This record gives sequence, structure tokens and C-alpha cells, in this order.
Amino acid sequence: MTANAVELTPEELEAGLDAEQLRRLVGLVEHDAAGDPFPVIAQDAIVFVVGNATQAAQFYQAVFGMELVAYSGPETGRRDRKAFVLRSGSCRFVIKGGVSPDSPLLDHHRRHGDGVVDLALEVPDVDKCIAHARATGATVLEEPNDVTDEHGTVRRAAIATYGETRHTLVDRSRYHGPYLPGFVTAQTRVQRPEGHPKRLFQALDHAVGNVELGKMDEWVGFYNRVMGFENMAEFVGDDIATEYSALMSKVVASGNHRVKFPLNEPAIAKKKSQIDEYLEFYGGPGCQHLALATNDILTTVDILRSNGVEFLNTPDSYYDDPLLRERIGKVRVPVEELKKRGILVDRDEDGYLLQIFTKPQGDRPTVFFEFIERHGSLGFGKGNFKALFESLEREQDKRGNL
Repeated sequence: MTANAVELTPEELEAGLDAEQLRRLVGLVEHDAAGDPFPVIAQDAIVFVVGNATQAAQFYQAVFGMELVAYSGPETGRRDRKAFVLRSGSCRFVIKGGVSPDSPLLDHHRRHGDGVVDLALEVPDVDKCIAHARATGATVLEEPNDVTDEHGTVRRAAIATYGETRHTLVDRSRYHGPYLPGFVTAQTRVQRPEGHPKRLFQALDHAVGNVELGKMDEWVGFYNRVMGFENMAEFVGDDIATEYSALMSKVVASGNHRVKFPLNEPAIAKKKSQIDEYLEFYGGPGCQHLALATNDILTTVDILRSNGVEFLNTPDSYYDDPLLRERIGKVRVPVEELKKRGILVDRDEDGYLLQIFTKPQGDRPTVFFEFIERHGSLGFGKGNFKALFESLEREQDKRGNL
């Protein structure tokens, strides 16, 4: 294998993905990690804290088509909490909730509601990454340590990022259990209807963080300096504004683009932006949305909608605009089929993408999901920003938060 070759993770191999599929799904690029001071293999897990982990785990299985693979809780000796590990392709969610009244997870949930507490990363050398992070000014939340059970040993540590979010660093090269020591194998009991696809999404494309006004460049610098991430894209000014609200966004990515973190901050405008609303209701900076990569967005959206998922509405005028059709050219799906489902389309110099956004999935107007199907494009749907944000503003106005 050459230095630039794409090395697949066990989760990607188990999901039946190959390097070419990953390039198409998430815009993966070749990268020589030899000189990387903070090499990152992949996103290890998205860890949520929720008010009711039992029901949330059931929701993601029944509605999002995910499979339960591991569990930890009172039955396994963890008295204060429950945690359910779910998989879809190479994407792993861990859903945690407090059990005992004094569980710190309940305190976190009281402050923030349902949300992402940890964007965990798989790395080949935890100690090397922590040494570099410490030397470049990161806050180390958990020193490198080993956790072991009959399935082997996991080396792990953690650093702080924006708000109360953390990056747990995980080396699981010596481990063959279902997730981590302390977890037992578990299995989904949801019965899928005949003809249901094996999964509705195959991988995590990107995870978006919202930070306070004036802090975006600070956190971009953090990812550049501490983790060696490169600047991938920047959206400012008219790129990302409507008549009423505005925000600024920059995207940082690991060398191979397997891990991508757009970072948003609000901008001064006539009314409150979606970022302002998030910061108010989440109680500070945090992960705003997760983009899930699918190779068949039409089927995914049809099934999700039949399962009760609500998506942001796109006006017919978006699809009827002759400039849109001129700009996007030919795509694999007739525009009429996209219009019927409210799926957005954008094209750049590398190709095109299809995308759609859910409404917030919890009681607070904070965390939501994007589903994305890439066809060569390495972008984030810049041409759709205005239509998307106007749709978000309509929802904010219904909630009385615009």
C-alpha cells in the first residue's frame, strides 16, 4: 500500500464499502499522513446525550433504519446511565441517557437538551496526538489510558473543543469487541418491512458546529494548529445571507477529507439567525447538524417521510427558476422528482450534489440532520444557501424566534 492509498477502517470493511464508494459518498481524497502531526483515521462515533436514551435509540432504529450493535447500562454494571450503540454503514451513533438522579448526564441535558457531547475520532497513535495537542495549547480532558476486557484493549484520551463538546481519541487496533470495554453485544428487534433497503445512509459526511459571534476564526485556528486540519471552504457575506439574517461559515477537514467540520458563527443582520436561535436554546456553542451520506437520496427521503420525519419545505419557485436548471445542468434525477420531495441540488466545478434537511429532531430548535448524495462535488451546497436559510427563517418565525 502506498503512502497515499486509502486505508479502510474495520467498520467500513464490515459495511461493504470500498475506497471508490467512499470517494463518491463523502468526497474522500488521497492524503499522505507520513508528516501529519495529528493523524486522524476516521470519525469513530457521534455521542449524544438525550433525555430518554431508551426511546431515542428505538427512534433511530425504527425511523432512521439504524442497527443496534452494543449496549451498556445497569444490567451490565453501569448503574448511573444507559448507552446504546447504533450503526448504519460506517456511521456510529452512541445514545446516552442518565438513570440515577445524580447522573451528570442529566445535568448536561438540563443545560442543553438533546445534543452531541462528543465527536469521537479514531487515531493510530493516541499519545502522539495528545502530546501535539498539549504542545499547541489544547485542553486535555482525559489523559491517555487503556481500557481492557476479554476482547482486547482500547487506548483513549480526550481534548476539549467548542462549548462543552469534546473529541475523544480512540485507538481500537487491539480491540475486537462490539464497541468499547463495558459494552455487550446487542441486536435490533425492529422488523423491517419487505423490500426495505439494508440501510438508509452509509456514512457521516460532515458535522457542523455553531459558535458565538467572533469565535469562528478562533476555532478554525484551533483545528489548523492542534489537529492539522486544512481549510476547505469559506462562506461569508452575500454567500450566506438573506434579507433578514446572516451567518459566516468556514470548513476545516482532515487531510483525507474523511472528517469535515464546518464551523458557523452569527453575523449582524435585521433579525435573529438560525445560529443565534441555536446558541440561545442549546445554551452555548455545540454541534448543530449532522450530514449523513446516502447513495440513493430519493429512497431514503421516501422512507424517512413515511416514517414520520419532517423536512424543511422548499417553495416550487426554487425548481421552476430557469436559472437553476441552467446552472445545474443534467443530474441523475429529473428535477420534477426532486421537486416532489423537496430535495435541493447544487453543482460546482467537480460535480453536483443532492441534499435535504430535516426539521429539528428534539423539543428544542437545535439539532437536525442533512441527507446528502454526492456526484463528484466536494462542496456543501453553496447555491442552495439562500433557499435553505429562507426555509429555516419560516420555521423560526412559526416558533416566534425570528
